[in-house]
Amino acid sequence: MKPHRITLAIAAMTLCLGSSAQIMSLKECLEEGIKESYQIKLVNISEEKASNNDTWGNAGGLPTVAVSGSYSGSMSSNDATLRSDGSVASNRNVLDHTLSAQVRADWTLFEGFSIQATRDRLEELHNQSTIQTRITIEDYIASLTTEYYNLVKQTLHLKNLDYATALSRERLRITSERYDMGGNSRLDYQQAQVYFNADSAKSLKQHESLASANIRINRLMSNQDLRATHVAADTAITLLTGLDYQSLYDDMMKTNASLLKAESNRSIARMDRRSVQSRNYPYLRLNASYGLTHNIYGNNTYTERTNWGPGFGATVGMTLINGKQRTQERNALLDEMNADITIEQLELQLRANLDDFWQAYQNNLMLLELQEQNLKAAQETMDIAQERYLLGNLSGLEMREAQKSLLDAEESLLQAQYDTKVCEISLLQISGRIMQYLE
Repeated sequence: MKPHRITLAIAAMTLCLGSSAQIMSLKECLEEGIKESYQIKLVNISEEKASNNDTWGNAGGLPTVAVSGSYSGSMSSNDATLRSDGSVASNRNVLDHTLSAQVRADWTLFEGFSIQATRDRLEELHNQSTIQTRITIEDYIASLTTEYYNLVKQTLHLKNLDYATALSRERLRITSERYDMGGNSRLDYQQAQVYFNADSAKSLKQHESLASANIRINRLMSNQDLRATHVAADTAITLLTGLDYQSLYDDMMKTNASLLKAESNRSIARMDRRSVQSRNYPYLRLNASYGLTHNIYGNNTYTERTNWGPGFGATVGMTLINGKQRTQERNALLDEMNADITIEQLELQLRANLDDFWQAYQNNLMLLELQEQNLKAAQETMDIAQERYLLGNLSGLEMREAQKSLLDAEESLLQAQYDTKVCEISLLQISGRIMQYLE
């Protein structure tokens, strides 16, 4: 493939990818993604269900009112012998009807504090669902932010490769002119052609990586058009300043969502234990009703009879022996102990993770400083090499080595910036500060 054809192929691919590109900042990506994410929609539905369950009525604290109606009928025949004279009185196919209607209310007024325990449990489950929604959103923000800066990284990587290809193209042009004038050997020209083709191939391959990064962002944002192209508004991977270990630690112990969820599980275990213990107390249940009964007699002193009026009652009771009670109480206590141990285990795990992230973050910051110095030196070396190459005082192989050193330095710096950003995202997420990216 001729150099100009390779150039046109790269340009055509760039134009194709960027023709319908949408420029978006990180905040815009996050806001749109949170609004459209299927995962977040599902967890929002779960939270709404928990909110619906969080009522006194669902806990059994409100009376139950029911309306009922019934109809019954009977057809009978009978023979009756009178004691006085022994005569027989006969009735055939006597049809009786009974119509009734009733409104009844039942209310468990007291059941050993189980109603209050159930109400508290429902409230805590609602709180836990809110925490789970927060965990899902925080995980989503961390994932999308990482992918966003991966898009920035891939874009900058493509820019570096395009620059390397441009240098190789210029070198090929110079070598071709010198070869035509007899100043360079055929070997120099062929080497320049090989290097240009290799750099062009890397640039073309990088377009594929950039397209894959866009597909992952579209999937995270629940975009039905997976081929939609996004262009990051950020032209560099910027890092936050002022991160402090102690403040991160304090925020983690107070606001980490996973820790809050574990504490919520402990609260639920305590409420479950209270609910089991409530069975040791008596219960009081009230009922009231108002009914209407209408009878139609086929053969009686009365042809019809109607009764109506209120009814009421109360039931007091207590379970004296329950073979499962002690076992249930012991298991409830063990569940509470398990929740306590889980919190201690999670706290230790979070502290370990924070230390790992912080150590990696500090090492990456030092590595970033070294890579910046290395890039500066590589750029100066490249400038000198270009001047010497134009003057004919530097071989093509040495020029290629200087070019490769510059590209390696650019890529190492870019990778160090990305790795540091990933550590920063992890630190903000574990400390409960990940929402900061939405500000």
